[in-house]
Amino acid sequence: MPTSTPTPVEAGALDLARAIVTSSPVPLLLLDGDLCIVAASASFSEAFSVDTKSAPGQPLASLGGGGEWGLPKIRSLLTATLSGAADIKAYECELVRAGQPTRCLVLSAQRVAYLDLAHTRVLLAVADITEARANELLKDEAQRRNLVLLQEVRHRVANSLQIIASVLLQNARKTTSEETRGHLTDAHQRVMSVATLERQLSGSGEQDVELQAYLTTLCESISASMIQDPKHLVLSVTGSRGEVPAVVSISLGLIATELIINALKHAFVDGRPGAIKVSWTSEGSNWTMSVTDNGVGMPRAAGARAGLGTSIVEALAKQLGAAINVSSAAPGTCVAITHPAIRLVSRPEQPSDFSVVERPAA
Repeated sequence: MPTSTPTPVEAGALDLARAIVTSSPVPLLLLDGDLCIVAASASFSEAFSVDTKSAPGQPLASLGGGGEWGLPKIRSLLTATLSGAADIKAYECELVRAGQPTRCLVLSAQRVAYLDLAHTRVLLAVADITEARANELLKDEAQRRNLVLLQEVRHRVANSLQIIASVLLQNARKTTSEETRGHLTDAHQRVMSVATLERQLSGSGEQDVELQAYLTTLCESISASMIQDPKHLVLSVTGSRGEVPAVVSISLGLIATELIINALKHAFVDGRPGAIKVSWTSEGSNWTMSVTDNGVGMPRAAGARAGLGTSIVEALAKQLGAAINVSSAAPGTCVAITHPAIRLVSRPEQPSDFSVVERPAA
């Protein structure tokens, strides 16, 4: 490349550029149009064992003596940067040196034009992310191990809960007190709803739960244990597919269990046939779960005291930031739990218009 004697102003500008580069705390190289080193920072020298005094004038490809800086891809990108055809914002590559660990680097290059307009140069910044990548691998491995451990814990919890549920059901069958039998049966179903979810989560590596599949499994469990004739009383699940976080699915499963138990106990008096439908719809962060029966409807006793089922449903809905809406299904009752993305400010002094009818004391 032809050269010309720089003017005092051009020489002063180049000296300033060298001073800035050599004093940079970030590994920097200033390269000329032939990709030879004009200046190297002390931090580059320390990071990559390069003598900053002898480096100026050397081709970039000769650094290190093993050709590790002369990769064709790097040269191609730097040449394109010099011509103004491209900029290297973050090019990740590996620096392989004989007898030393491989290092992962991120290169950033920018074309530099100043007072010495006849000589375009490129500023190359080098970031060593070897440790960061190693930490990411360790983090990923730790997450994988934690997930396996979590699945094992969930499997064991599900087994333990099913044992507890079996004991509760055995005691319910043995007791002669109708009231005690009812409480034990309710407790059995509440434990089984959590056990069913834990069983499903233990076999899945996903962080979220496909709720329709979970509700289907839950209703199958409730139907098998509480409905003597599935043709006489039908429990079904409908709706769209959608995933929710595991914590949310647990709360929704418990709410569904409470509402289904309540419908089984009070909506179909005198052995009348009927159906209970659990419905789930979702769109983004908006979702609605409803439990609808075609039974006798929900009586409204003046001054009735909310029972345990009511308290559980209201507490879980509040925890989810969801609203409870009770309406007539003509015939029967529909209880909907709705979570809108944008909610109007509610009036805390306004009482909830929701009550789960509890079995009267014997």
